[in-house]
Amino acid sequence: MATLKEIAEKAGVSVATVSRVLNYDTTLSVSDETRKRIFEVAQELNYKTLRERNQQTAKDRLRFGLVHWYSELQELGDPYYMAIRLGVEKECFHRQIELVKLFKQNDSYHSEWLTALDGIIAIGKFGPKDIEVFTSSTKHIVFVDFSPDEEQFDSVVVDFRQSVLEVLDYLIELGHEKIGYIGGREYVDGESLIKDEREATFYEYLYLKGMYDPQHVFIGHFTAEDGYRLMKQAISHGALPTAFFIASDSMAIGALRALHEAKIKVPDDVSIVGFNDIPTSKFMQPPLTTVKVYTEFMGETAVELLVERLTTKRHISKKVVVPTKLIIRESSHVR
Repeated sequence: MATLKEIAEKAGVSVATVSRVLNYDTTLSVSDETRKRIFEVAQELNYKTLRERNQQTAKDRLRFGLVHWYSELQELGDPYYMAIRLGVEKECFHRQIELVKLFKQNDSYHSEWLTALDGIIAIGKFGPKDIEVFTSSTKHIVFVDFSPDEEQFDSVVVDFRQSVLEVLDYLIELGHEKIGYIGGREYVDGESLIKDEREATFYEYLYLKGMYDPQHVFIGHFTAEDGYRLMKQAISHGALPTAFFIASDSMAIGALRALHEAKIKVPDDVSIVGFNDIPTSKFMQPPLTTVKVYTEFMGETAVELLVERLTTKRHISKKVVVPTKLIIRESSHVR
């Protein structure tokens, strides 16, 4: 693209005159012939003013929809999904991608907001009805923490199975023979149960070792309140396991409170391992042994996948499986 200096040289005028003419400075006193010559040279050299370049940039700027399966209030109680969303927002900001955020309200979405989008990043779990709404807006969709159709959609998921195997191996190596589980179950469209790999892997692995006891498994929702309620239920049954794997740190917070109220010491009486490694985990009393999930990275990866698919015109879907890391702190020790 030509510079002001090149136009000035070819038109036989000063750079300042070229700048003022091309920016329609009405206070400039210059002949119509000179003005015409400057415009003709600029057009010939394909020059664009700053305003024109900005308009072109805005036109070329990508516009993504960020769809969250939680309401804003629900998200406040689950730092896991909030961290993924922040990762998406951060990466879009760095890439100067416009982001339209849409939270679930009353179990539905304002689908009229999903217009003129280049792609959608869907965080959470979604049923066929939701996916139909999304695909009516764009065929370019990346699911995060969910993979409903690997042949059609890109996705970013956690390696839950390997994570749980590592936790159980760790607890068994510490000498624990009775291991309990506290977790949650999630549904889409209000009724369809989503298989939780943490619960499934816990059952399969311990069953094969002859160590699975259904009396030590407690299921509710992934909230601190249910973690508290379910641990109190476990305590009331008596004969507590010597260790618990708890499927989210939010639930572990509630469980630790229930144990503290019952004067059951952690880790002397019961070892606890959580999942997610939310920011408060290391500040609990005792600091929580947990599985670190790279949530922000998951959000960033979703943006990268969507941009790459749009720019390369890729037709084959990708599924990115993000590994985890066991973070050992003071809530667990040798039996």
